[in-house]
Amino acid sequence: MKQKQNEVNEARALAKKGVSIEEIAKTMHHTYKTIQRYLSPDYSVEDGHYNARIPGKLAPYEAEVIKLRSEGMTYPNIHKIITEKGYKGSVASLRMFIQKERIRNEAHLSQQETCSDYQSKEYIQRRSLIQLIYKGLSDVKTITKTQYEQVLKTYPVITELYAAIKEFYELQTYVNGIRIDINAVKNGIKLKYNNGLAEGSVNKIKVIKRIMYGQNSFDLLKAKVLLHEQFRCEFN
Repeated sequence: MKQKQNEVNEARALAKKGVSIEEIAKTMHHTYKTIQRYLSPDYSVEDGHYNARIPGKLAPYEAEVIKLRSEGMTYPNIHKIITEKGYKGSVASLRMFIQKERIRNEAHLSQQETCSDYQSKEYIQRRSLIQLIYKGLSDVKTITKTQYEQVLKTYPVITELYAAIKEFYELQTYVNGIRIDINAVKNGIKLKYNNGLAEGSVNKIKVIKRIMYGQNSFDLLKAKVLLHEQFRCEFN
């Protein structure tokens, strides 16, 4: 509200100087209609919807949900009970409701807390932590780097869990690679010969090409390879 009031004051100050609404909107990066509202004498930054709760599908069952959850009942079981009584929402709505209740309770306690070093808690959605298993921190938009670091600091076991999952993921990738090329793997185990000689020769040719980068032709490359083989045979 303070920030919006400052914007209103700025818009009205510019209007008093004779700046047009179009110029004010462009300067403040707002729409034309927004600036019109700011300049209206009847406009107020206070909104009747602030801190107001709009009753939803869960409203008739809120007290029961809080009671059942406090007794340790799982969300799916709570959802099953209230669904039989007429609830039409999802399990996710129950989780979000309990999370908001916790935040409101923390805010209420913080107002009553007399200790100067008291800090309110911040709740992170479990879904965000699960997404981090499959995605990087930059791809998960519902959790910040600061929140992530605080979670790892508060719950060190999550660090160990992520490390274990990553190791299993790498192992799974390795197994999938073997499974895709399983015939070559079997041949490498049961046959006495392999293509190591050919792979070694190809690698040597590639090294020579890199050394001669920018000045080689096919004939020069051929001569270089033959001389290299001749020198190797004489050395041996």
